[in-house]
Amino acid sequence: MSVIRPAAPHDVPAILQMIHDLAIYEKEPDAVRNTPQMLTEALFGETPRVFATMAENTAGEVRGFALWFLNYSTWEGVHGIYLEDLYVRPEARGEGHGRALLQHLAATAVERGYARVEWSVLDWNEPSINFYKKLGAVPMEEWSTFRLTGGALDAFGGAGSRTGAGSRAEAVRG
Repeated sequence: MSVIRPAAPHDVPAILQMIHDLAIYEKEPDAVRNTPQMLTEALFGETPRVFATMAENTAGEVRGFALWFLNYSTWEGVHGIYLEDLYVRPEARGEGHGRALLQHLAATAVERGYARVEWSVLDWNEPSINFYKKLGAVPMEEWSTFRLTGGALDAFGGAGSRTGAGSRAEAVRG
């Protein structure tokens, strides 16, 4: 049985460890730059914009987590939940923690009138893909994820001031 609850500040070390474990599973062991301070501020700062939900067994041991934030559908006109990370520790898989976490997020979306819960999964992660399909989730097969990051983000993001494409604030002041 899984006990689902909101994350608390004392969960930060466990969440960060599971983020590292997930990065290893996803074949990106050196990609995590997050720190306890950064994660604490993101989850529990003055205006948190990211949330974490914990799964525990009945003995109170953390078995997994979901890290999520709100997105917005311009077509639906309402928010949705974007699930950034879902992770269940290997020794706890098959005990219902992943299902309980996703069901909790779905219930949250329904309660709040949100249009959807969505997430990305690596193409090679067949166990997760099969699990999601069993829950009734469908792949968005005509969509591809794009990302600007690192040097490309710096180069393109810094280009606005060079091309005269100032910010809205600058336009309003001007």
